[in-house]
Amino acid sequence: MAATRWPRAGFGPISPRVALVILGAVVVAVALSAGSSALGPFIVGLVLAYLLDIPVERMARIGIPRWISVLVVYAITVYLLAQGLRFMLRPLADEVATFITEFPRFSAQITDRYAHLDLPPVLRQAIDGFLSELGHGVGSIDPTTLLPVASLFAGILGAVVAYIIVPVWAFYLIKDRPALAAAAERALPAEWRADVRAVASLALRVFGQWLRGQVILGLAVGAATFAGLTILGATVDPVFSRFAIFLSVVAGVFELLPIIGPILSAIPAVLLALTAGVEPAIAAVALYVVVQQVENNVLVPKIQGDAVELHPTIVMVALVVGGAIGGLLGAILALPVTAAARDIFRYLFHRVDDPPATPDEALALIRARPVLIERPVGDPTEPPLVPPPAAEPSMPAAPPAGERRPDADAGAE
Repeated sequence: MAATRWPRAGFGPISPRVALVILGAVVVAVALSAGSSALGPFIVGLVLAYLLDIPVERMARIGIPRWISVLVVYAITVYLLAQGLRFMLRPLADEVATFITEFPRFSAQITDRYAHLDLPPVLRQAIDGFLSELGHGVGSIDPTTLLPVASLFAGILGAVVAYIIVPVWAFYLIKDRPALAAAAERALPAEWRADVRAVASLALRVFGQWLRGQVILGLAVGAATFAGLTILGATVDPVFSRFAIFLSVVAGVFELLPIIGPILSAIPAVLLALTAGVEPAIAAVALYVVVQQVENNVLVPKIQGDAVELHPTIVMVALVVGGAIGGLLGAILALPVTAAARDIFRYLFHRVDDPPATPDEALALIRARPVLIERPVGDPTEPPLVPPPAAEPSMPAAPPAGERRPDADAGAE
């Protein structure tokens, strides 16, 4: 009697249709790479479409036409944005204008305090030399070097025009999203569709959790910074209260950059505090350290979870590489792109394993163990490991000893 074989579930053969799809994907990738400088507005449009598609989908499920749902969601979004800008824009603009007006005085105060600091002669000489070279370079600017600046302003104007069409582009994308997705799936070979759905679900899971987490974290960090600055303004020095909205907005926006964002957002607050003395500067550093620690140890694990959790060493490399490839937008998107690439690689690893896992099995294995680097044993923040679901009834419950499936992630990690 022949032994029962564990069913094979690998990728299908390379047919002419599959080769054509691969060729088309390569052509699209080359075209997008050539026009990568113009993709920024459309990436923002994709984020906008993802956020607005959630309420549109819920309204469509109760029978409201999608185009009406999109218009209603757009109207509510514009109203909420207008109310938020009316509430925050005026005081924020006043604080920014005050900061620009008083910047020379702040610089003079910081320079005076630096002159009276008791620093080692070697350190003071090095700082003075750096400042002298910086001032000399600013004072001897060649007019021809201003040409890149003009190009930069022209690029900004073009970007503004491109961003104007983003809401219209996102409208059609949200309205026709089900039809576009169905058409894209029909264009794929039948044997690829389950894998494409699985890969898309992994990427959307990571990006969705990251996007929701960044919005919540930005609002939470901004609110906590505003509250802390207000308290310091009442107890330490009024300079904190004068620029509380401006500094809290900076802290919330810089939250998009992991690790280095909180450090960069603390610099203007510390410099402003230095104009009032060393003690206010120490209080500012303490405030930002407390906010960052609460964010890293309490908010991030609960809001973002394991879907986008990466080791700090990988995060730093991803930030540098993403910034080199796509500038500021590349640095912001480096974290979710890296996390999604991690999960997709692990999915493909399971699909080509020996014996290969089915698409459902590979997804279950990744969701049961979302991170590669485990926390130390006994860490109370470590969630219990959820075992993968049992094999489908159609499969043999226990394959022969010589064909037993290896441990799920032994090879991937």
